[in-house]
Parts: sequence; structure tokens; C-alpha cells
Amino acid sequence: MMFVLLDFMLLLFLASVFVSSACARPSSYAVWAADSAIARGQGNGLDDNGNPLVSYEHGELQWALRLLYEQTGNKTYYDYIKTGVDNVVASDGSVGGGYSATQFQLDPLRVGPTFLYLYNQTNQTKYRKAADEFRNQFPIHSRTAQGQFWHKKIYPNQGWLDGIYMGDIFYAAYTQMFQPTNNTAWDDITLQFTLMFNNTIQNSATPNHTFTGLLYHGYDYSHSTIWADPDRGHSPEIWIRALGWYSMALVDALAIIPTSHPGHAVLLNILRTLVPRIVAATDPTSGVWWLVMTQPGRAGNYFESSGAAMFVYSLLKAVRVGYVTDSDGKIVASAKKAYQYMVDNWVVDHGDGTMDWKNTVQVGSLNTDGSYAYYIGVPTDLNDLKGLAAFALASIEYEQS
Repeated sequence: MMFVLLDFMLLLFLASVFVSSACARPSSYAVWAADSAIARGQGNGLDDNGNPLVSYEHGELQWALRLLYEQTGNKTYYDYIKTGVDNVVASDGSVGGGYSATQFQLDPLRVGPTFLYLYNQTNQTKYRKAADEFRNQFPIHSRTAQGQFWHKKIYPNQGWLDGIYMGDIFYAAYTQMFQPTNNTAWDDITLQFTLMFNNTIQNSATPNHTFTGLLYHGYDYSHSTIWADPDRGHSPEIWIRALGWYSMALVDALAIIPTSHPGHAVLLNILRTLVPRIVAATDPTSGVWWLVMTQPGRAGNYFESSGAAMFVYSLLKAVRVGYVTDSDGKIVASAKKAYQYMVDNWVVDHGDGTMDWKNTVQVGSLNTDGSYAYYIGVPTDLNDLKGLAAFALASIEYEQS
């Protein structure tokens, strides 16, 4: 009887070890975030009903998975990227998933860098044709009189910070791969960043708003929308994720635009202007950033996770690559403090080997009045891919710092 009991106890112990091992979280937060997204089937080129979908969120995750594949050699990440793209690109290279060039939307183009990556990896013509289809949108895409791409056809004359990350990283990557001497394209990419910066930068304090010197969510060149300020038509508030998209676009584009082209210096100057201001805008206690950055501490405002992760990624990459100097260590220290808050407050061990990611606001749009009440009234989501992918990117940088 004693031997039976001992055998039974041994079996229980081995079973507990197996379960513990099967559910153990990876030592890398970047891997944990990526594996969690994959386990939930997020970012796989399909919508919630299993229909093909071209989504900028998927493109953001695919960028993180590519970096992880290059670092770890884990082919799971590459295979997931390829499966996701194959869900939206047909064998003849045509792009499905709801994409239409004549809608003049910048958002879908965020998947474009993945087309280029897969073409480089496989030399399969369909990926080149898919990239060409996206690239052919630029000559027909509506612009302001200054030359800024409209964010979407349904928002005439409006430039949003979001659109720089969505469209111009693909524009730059395509130019680098296929047209590296096309200075007209490099000039145009530089123009997109510059117009957005010049038309949205907060130049002065306004009543009831904190001066940050950062960038408003967007602007209406025609000044015809309800929220357009007499000053350049900019929107009323600085919204964290819009600035996060733009910040990531800067550090990613600088790795693509030739240093010999004047645009590289232009973008570098913009980045060096914004980085200390982003650091200065942190909440002094938590070390992270408010959803509406122009109104820190106001009732209803809160610390938002996707924008915070985007800032951490941008700050750490800017220092690591040498785009900005950090002689006193304050930039890296600020980013690391924010990262620690993120893992302490927004990462939740789900108990099955995956993690949950909290406090990502669902959306921020300028199809409303752009008011403070609007931004704080949008719900947050659990495991929103915009935030989870940004956390994976931030973790990739943190784990190299």
C-alpha cells in the first residue's frame, strides 16, 4: 500500500511539474507578448469572423514578429507572418481583405512593409505585385495644397499623425528596395513628415492646456472642420497614441532614408526636438504619460498603455542607434522607469502561459469634435493589438538596452 501511495504521489508531482512547465511564461516579455498574440490568433490577416482583413494592427504586430524572428531564429514568427499575409494576398498578387486604393486610406498600407519583407525572403512575385499595388496608390492619393496626404478620402484636407506611421514607412521601405536613387520619392517622404510636424506642433500655451511643445493629433488645412483651430487648423488636444505613431515612424524611417539625402537630417532634427519634450511630459510619480497629454491630471484622464509603449520603443531605439545622445542617461532612465510601470500595472499573467495587456484605448479619431470629453470617453480594451504589439516592440528595445 505504501508503494502504491508513493507511486501516486510521484505521479502527482510529475503532473504538477508538467503543467507548471507547460504554462511557464518566457523570460522575455517580448516573446511572451508575441506568443500570447499568436496563441489568441491575433494579427493573422483575418477578422473576428475569419474573413480576410488588411489591418494596420496586423502590420504593426508583423513588424515586431520580424524583429523577433531575426533575433531568436524561431521560425514560428516567420511562419505566422507569412500565413497572415497569404490570407490577404492572392496567388496573382492582388490584395484582398477589404483594401481599395480609391478609398485613399493610409491605414492599410502599414501591412506593406511585410509584403516587401516576404518578397525579400522568398523572391515570390506575388509579394512584389502586392507591394506594387500599394505603391500605386501614392500618385493618385488626395493631398492638401501643400502636398500632405489626406488621412482618408472621407476626411478632406486632413493630415493625422497616425498616417505617417501607416503610409510613410512603407513608402520609404519600397523606395529603398526598388528605387533607391528616386530623390523625388525621398523628397516626398520628407515632406510628409515635415508638413505634419510644422502644422501640428504646439507653439504656445492655450487656456486650460499644459504647454508641452509636442504635436496635436492632426490638422485640417482647409480649416473647415468643427475642431480646426485658427492656428494652422490643428486639433484641440495632444493625444498620446497619435504622437506615439509619429515617434515610432521617425526612428523607423531614419533607419531607411539614406544618410546622404537631406531628408535624413530633417527627420533627425525633428526627433531630437521631440525626444526631450516627450521625456519632460512624463508623470513625475509613475513615469508614464497621460492619454490627453495637454491636460495631465484632469478628472477622467488616465495613463494609457499603447502610447506609453510606443514612446518607450522610440526613446530606447533613438538612443541605441545613436540618433540622439544621452550623455547624462536621463532618456534611457525615463524609458526604463516607464517600462517598469508598464510591466507592473498593465501586464497580467493569464495563468496558461499567455499574458494579458491592459489599458489600451480602443480608438482616437478626428471624425468627432476632437474634445477632451471625446478622448476620455472612448473605452479601453483588454489585449488590444495596437497596444500589445507596441509592448512587444518596446520590450525588444528594452531587452537590448
